[in-house]
Amino acid sequence: MNLFRRKNVADLQAEALTDHSLKRALGPVNLTALGVGAIIGTGIFVLTGTVAAQNAGPAVVLSFVLAGIASVFAALCYSEFASLVPMAGSAYTYGYATLGELFAWIIGWDLILEYAVGAITVAVGWSGYVVSFLRDFGIVVPPQLAAARGTELVDLPAALAAGLKMRPGWAAFGADLADQIRALGTDPASLSHVTAVFNLPAVIIIFIVTTLLVVGIKESANFNNLIVFVKVGVVLLFIAGAARAINSANWHPFIPANTGQSGHFGWSGIMTGAGIVFFAYIGFDAVSTAAQEAKNPQRDMPIGIIGSLLLCTVLYILVSAIATGVVPYGQLDVPDPIAVAADRAGMGWMGKLIKLGAIAGLSSVILVMLLGQSRVFYSMARDGLLPPLVSQVHPRFRTPWLTSIVTGLAVAFFSAVFTVREAGSLCSIGTLLAFAIVSVGILILRVREPGLERRFTTPWVWLIAPMGAISAFALMAALPWPTWERLIIWFAVGMEVYFGYSVYHSRLSAGAPAGETAWARALKLVGVTWIVFGTLGSILWLFRFRETYLPGAGGLFLGCLSLLVSWSFGTLLSVVAHLSDRLHARYAPAASSAAASEPESTAAPGLKAR
Repeated sequence: MNLFRRKNVADLQAEALTDHSLKRALGPVNLTALGVGAIIGTGIFVLTGTVAAQNAGPAVVLSFVLAGIASVFAALCYSEFASLVPMAGSAYTYGYATLGELFAWIIGWDLILEYAVGAITVAVGWSGYVVSFLRDFGIVVPPQLAAARGTELVDLPAALAAGLKMRPGWAAFGADLADQIRALGTDPASLSHVTAVFNLPAVIIIFIVTTLLVVGIKESANFNNLIVFVKVGVVLLFIAGAARAINSANWHPFIPANTGQSGHFGWSGIMTGAGIVFFAYIGFDAVSTAAQEAKNPQRDMPIGIIGSLLLCTVLYILVSAIATGVVPYGQLDVPDPIAVAADRAGMGWMGKLIKLGAIAGLSSVILVMLLGQSRVFYSMARDGLLPPLVSQVHPRFRTPWLTSIVTGLAVAFFSAVFTVREAGSLCSIGTLLAFAIVSVGILILRVREPGLERRFTTPWVWLIAPMGAISAFALMAALPWPTWERLIIWFAVGMEVYFGYSVYHSRLSAGAPAGETAWARALKLVGVTWIVFGTLGSILWLFRFRETYLPGAGGLFLGCLSLLVSWSFGTLLSVVAHLSDRLHARYAPAASSAAASEPESTAAPGLKAR
């Protein structure tokens, strides 16, 4: 069983020319707009606030710069791959062509999570802007239906809100806000409090976007182009209108001192912030998932990827600098930080337009995230790694409608109960992992198949590609441990699916090994399960619980012993199963032949007797 079997790049190119199951309707403008639709949105409208407030302070600008530099390295590698392999699936397809099926599965399984959780993150932010926008017109969404489940909200009277320099009405309640309220002589307990049940606006936007994706890619692209035009205009309006309200004192200190905890301000906070906001640069990656729907992918994919990246990086830097200049960074830990900045800048009717643009921008991000997620599902099912039902294309709309609907339902559920921070923490690490693998993969492809015709070549590839991988791994290392923990758990579940189903049904598979029985296959899966979850438990013990329950050499020895036992027992089960396969393959045919010849041997004496 070859876990590193690869797709041939020439075969992929031929398949791209003959496979018309998805409609080729996107040109360079559509693709660039698709990238802008994904990139402008999350970083500017949602993550700017939470990263500034919890990680980097005004130096969130540097976080965006670092993430942008790493993105440029990866974008150049993505562009060469996208022009070589114009198939749906993005980094998954690229990994399949260079590193083999197991790595491709890891990437694809990871991207399924990242696109889905990315859409959840943005849907929660979208809800915050919608609630704020409707409040401008006197429409109050019931607070119980306007935030993540369990979120505590407090009703701020007009006089108190003026002292806090906040808007009157319902606001998320936390320790910082409570301290500010007490400082003004008011007891927080005397105010009205409610606890949110679920986030209704987030569910509504997921339903709308899912419907668009089921109807068709061209209709979705036209809708996206309109939204991109609107939101770029209002982003420029915010830059022009809010710049006059900058208070340079808010930029001091530019890099707040570290609190003593890694990732909370200081340079470690800047690096952690860069790792988090890197999620916002997933836009150009989402462009490459639509390669099979591009009219001229060899020419148009590099234009869409690099063009959208450069345009949006500049806007990110400008908007984050202005937002932290207008509002003290500690007050930006909200789902709608740009709405807060627009209100603080006293932009009036322009502030309403800004919020409307944010709503439009986040809508297009959700569209691109769910588009990319369903296309990765489609590609993996087409390759046999997921059940055929997943790749079913609608006969009229020619879109993978079942995966779009199932994905939409799952994303809508979690959007109703997650906060921005809870969802956003899951996103960046998977994106960075995919970028690192693509950067390594382009080098492998240059060595393995140097004669391929390349419409776009990565310049200085032996510098750019290693820098892309190194920068991605550096940002991954800066992310907090809970983010790694969730990725490892998702990875463990993926390994079960791969070894239980995908490895046998892959289009590159020769079928089940000779002599394999049902119990031997089950034993192999049990062995993999023991290794995967035993390793997971050992890692969690060593890095999460050891210092609390058994610090020192004893805890370290227990963790290492657990890891050794997990691998030893799991390997033993796998070896027994493979030995069973070989014995069954060797002796079962002989036994079958003997059983088949037995009637002839018993009949022969009778014939002779006659």
